[in-house]
Amino acid sequence: MNDSATEMEQLRLQVEELASAVRRLQPRDSAWIPPHATVGDNVKLAGSVALVCREATPILIGDDTNIYRNTEILGPATIGARCMINRDGYIRAGTTIHDDVFIGPFVRLITDGHQIGSPGKRAGTNQTQPIVIGAGTWIGASSTILGGVTIGEGCIVAAGSLVNKDVPANTLVGGVPAKPIRLLA
Repeated sequence: MNDSATEMEQLRLQVEELASAVRRLQPRDSAWIPPHATVGDNVKLAGSVALVCREATPILIGDDTNIYRNTEILGPATIGARCMINRDGYIRAGTTIHDDVFIGPFVRLITDGHQIGSPGKRAGTNQTQPIVIGAGTWIGASSTILGGVTIGEGCIVAAGSLVNKDVPANTLVGGVPAKPIRLLA
């Protein structure tokens, strides 16, 4: 390649990089989208949403998903299409949320914890276990889902619940700890 062709190629790459940066920032009232987050079409992210990810810990958000103010998502995490995450959500690394999930305000999805340590330091070695939330599920306000839990499709978790065990599909659970209340049609 001659010098002119090399300069044109470098300019083309710079324009592509700039265009990519602009796409990540639009619309302006939306949250900043880091380079290792993939956001689908028609996604609405409040300006105070924090997406925390790196190349090894990406975040994927499906089409037509809305995430309200003050929500923090740590990668790796996957959020499906047509989901709604209400204000002040807290989603830790290793979480998978399938399509059409509704998450109420102040919900915490906590994938990490600690083993029980010695008497001198009870918070022992850090451990992480994934959380999976099935399609069509509704997680009520102020609920906490702990690591290692899979919630089946079409479930409801009552507001204020602590889910520490798997939930079968189409089940309403509630309480601390959450227990099955009834099967859903």
